[in-house]
Amino acid sequence: MTKHTYKTPNIAPSDNAFIIDHTRPVLTHSRNMQAETGITAHSHARGQLLWAATGILSVTSNETIWVVPPTHAVWIPSYIPHQVNSETDTQLRNIYIDPSYPVRQNEKSILMLTMSPLLREVILKLTDHKIPLTAQKIKHLGLVAIDELGVLESFHNNIHSGQDPRLQRLINYIVQHPNQALSLPDLSKIAGASVRTIERLFKAETGMTFRQWRSQFKLMNSLALLTQGKTSTFVAHELGYKNVSSFIATFKAQFGYTPQEYITQI
Repeated sequence: MTKHTYKTPNIAPSDNAFIIDHTRPVLTHSRNMQAETGITAHSHARGQLLWAATGILSVTSNETIWVVPPTHAVWIPSYIPHQVNSETDTQLRNIYIDPSYPVRQNEKSILMLTMSPLLREVILKLTDHKIPLTAQKIKHLGLVAIDELGVLESFHNNIHSGQDPRLQRLINYIVQHPNQALSLPDLSKIAGASVRTIERLFKAETGMTFRQWRSQFKLMNSLALLTQGKTSTFVAHELGYKNVSSFIATFKAQFGYTPQEYITQI
């Protein structure tokens, strides 16, 4: 019998996430992550805007998963438990906002946002350690980032992961290995349950069949392929659609515009 293994997330979160200091409204942290590595589950006092300048991230929190390309970011309010995986090699550029500065106060849970050119450039400036900034300049740029973060448009691109440990074990494997193509019987062995049990758990805890769930997860990942410059035809073939027309129709039903329209907005 083949034994399937995967890497356990073992990278520690940044210490900056836990510092409370109202004189420094925004702290930053940059790191490069290899594909299929992860940061241990945690929460922290500062709100966090999680963004990868390059590469694809997945974020898991409260039975929900987000897949995040560089065109988008994830807002994580204070003290919300979350776990981050890198689906590809990524360049993380995080900002952490002191709780004394209110941000998106009406939203109490994790939210995926569409990045703006202004916020992208501000974050790159704040995290570019080749050009040292004065404390006053950092504070000024940080306040600009807070203002811009407050007006970013939300983007609904998530999927449920359930509560049952067997289902979560299987889904964690899929999230950490997004390009795997194992059959449900093989995935059930990873979960430690029968195929019938896994099928029942998917329906009961995610509201979808396994096939529907995996199709939705692949659709979420299509954003990453399109961001990398892949054509709709390539993506449709890669994700297993019968033809490009069905992929385009499904994409538009999910996101409100065609793949080509999505690319023109980047």
